[in-house]
Amino acid sequence: MTKNAPARIIDGKAFAEGLRARIAKKVANLVARAGVRPGLAVVLVGEDPASQVYVRNKGKQTVEAGMDSFEHRLPAQTSQAELLALVERLNHDAGVHGILVQLPLPKHIDAATVLMAIDPAKDVDGFHVVNVGRLATGAGEAMVPCTPLGILMLLKDTLGDLAGKRALVLGRSNIVGRPMAMLLIAESCTVTVAHSKTRDLAEECRRADIVIAAVGRPRMVKGDWIKPGATVIDVGINRIEDGGKHRLVGDVDFDEVVKVAGAITPVPGGVGPMTIACLLANTLTAACRRAGIDPDSL
Repeated sequence: MTKNAPARIIDGKAFAEGLRARIAKKVANLVARAGVRPGLAVVLVGEDPASQVYVRNKGKQTVEAGMDSFEHRLPAQTSQAELLALVERLNHDAGVHGILVQLPLPKHIDAATVLMAIDPAKDVDGFHVVNVGRLATGAGEAMVPCTPLGILMLLKDTLGDLAGKRALVLGRSNIVGRPMAMLLIAESCTVTVAHSKTRDLAEECRRADIVIAAVGRPRMVKGDWIKPGATVIDVGINRIEDGGKHRLVGDVDFDEVVKVAGAITPVPGGVGPMTIACLLANTLTAACRRAGIDPDSL
């Protein structure tokens, strides 16, 4: 079953550019009002090529937003104790409002131990159990993981009020699936979380007004899985070989689903650009909270 008109393309790249511009304006206002310049510290251990690109892009966009950027590049043989000592120093550094330890870490370092060592108030990735608990219960001021936060912004920009809509989150990772479900519950959606053990996955998808695919399987979600007019958010970034060339595709079969959905994010250019923009938003939020200033007032 298909619609006559193709889906609206949700331009995450354009939205992220606008968000970064708004953040930069708020940063300037925070500096003028309180003399506080948000600072983001990014820690990279080892020489993973993809991580190096991410860290470079994060640093560039942090500076462009008017924030201070602190990069700590450590050799792959850095011990867990040495990394934890650096995190502790950053926890007590007044110029640092956000701390991000780039994953993956070398195998001899336990990522969970390192992430739990970050001050929850500076945990701009939103991975600390304190922030996870605050998000799940709605109690206190949580730092929300960047990708789900960016997705929520795109959904609200596309659909407005989300209350009462059926949402299917495909994937149950701690980075995307679980926090995404919590955010949608907070927006009064009716939420289903699907995963590898879900029975009749296609039928579950067909019931949903919103489908968020975050499973890491290229083109898994087909056109006949989607309710006509539904909004589809594709979180997947999969590198495949197509006609002898490598290209990036999502978890959604875009060419099929675009004919059925009401709106859809492309890959690339959809969710991806929102992640760093929301990292900057979280850093601004952390700086404002410490200064006792409402970010919305800037």
